[in-house]
Formats: sequence, structure tokens, C-alpha cells
Amino acid sequence: MTLRVVVADDQRTVRDGLAVLVGLCEGIEVVGTAPDGAAAVALVDELAPDVVLMDLRMPEMDGVQATRQITRRSAARVVVLTTYADDESVFPALRAGAVGYLTKDASAEEIEAAIRAVHRGQTWLDPVVQARLVSALGDAVPNESAHPLPGSLTPREVEVLTLIGEGLSNREIGERLVLGQATVKTHVNRIFAKTGVQSRAQAVRYAISNGLAGPGAAPN
Repeated sequence: MTLRVVVADDQRTVRDGLAVLVGLCEGIEVVGTAPDGAAAVALVDELAPDVVLMDLRMPEMDGVQATRQITRRSAARVVVLTTYADDESVFPALRAGAVGYLTKDASAEEIEAAIRAVHRGQTWLDPVVQARLVSALGDAVPNESAHPLPGSLTPREVEVLTLIGEGLSNREIGERLVLGQATVKTHVNRIFAKTGVQSRAQAVRYAISNGLAGPGAAPN
């Protein structure tokens, strides 16, 4: 099955270069390019791609707004690809629903790996971004500032949340826990409802902030 990608970037040279680079990857097709967020949203509505490579600073509609609209109205997975890795860029993008975040010094191999990973249901974060995320959450050991885990989470749901925090896809969680994918999806939906998270990226942050994943987490 061919993996379909839309590229959104306001700089034509960058946009066209990314389209060529990604289009050279085996089994991946760039089905459209957009010069701004509004055009990206319209292309996703029209073409139903699997993944969107999204710049953040664009005219008309920025990448955060576009990501929020795309993730709310489609099944497309958004990978941010931007020059910026500051907190004011990273966290709004993740809150909007992005499940991948790369800076523009990423290699062609990293971009391809990120596209394939998010399509499998995983989260892909640039090491610099991941370090910022962990730093923002302190040492990731449960403390008074961390949100307590809802008492209604079952032991199995805690296991699933832990594996989400480690970046595993639903399929990989099912293999690890010997569960069918439908069962894993049910657990994930219940975790989202009970914890109030609205995206996989938020679930990862929630797991890290409560000491279930990342530095300081107890080994599985």
C-alpha cells in the first residue's frame, strides 16, 4: 500500500525540495503541496492523505491552527517540520494534535522514518524536542505537581498508558500484552476519556509527567 503525504511550507524552494525528497522514498507518494495552513487543510479534505508534513510559521493560517483542524476532521497524522524547537513552538503544536516533530536540520532518513512511524501509530520526536519535553516535566518522577492518575484507571489501562508513553503503536502494545488490536483500541479510548487527553502526543506527556515513562520511570 502506498503511503500518501501532503507537504505544507510557505517557502517554495523548501516545499518543492521536500516533495522531491519524500517522493523518492519507496512506497511513499507526495499527493499534494500547500503554501499555507489553510491550503493544507483544504488539500487534506480533498485528498485524504495518511501523513502531513507541516511547517509552523506560515501566512493565512499557521501550522498549529492547521494541525488542530486537520486532526479534528480527518485521520491524517501530522508531523511538524520546522526551523523552531522552542517551547512556544513545540508545546502548542503537540497540544494541537501533532504526533511528530522534527527540525529542518533532520536528515532524509529521519524524515522518512518519522513519516513511517506516525503512520504506524507511533509518536516521533526530534531528540532536542524530546529533551525539552522531559525538561519541562521535571525529572518525570511522580510528585505533588504531577496530576494524580485517576483512580478509575484499571491495572491493564495503566499498562497500556505506560506503553503509549514509551511510543509504542496499538499493534505493538497488543503484541507486548498479547491483546487483540480491537481490545487495545478500547483500552486507549477509555484512557483518553478518563485522563482527559485528546491526542496520542498528550497521552505520552501525561504518562511521562506521572512517572510511567521516561527518565525515573519504574522498569516494566
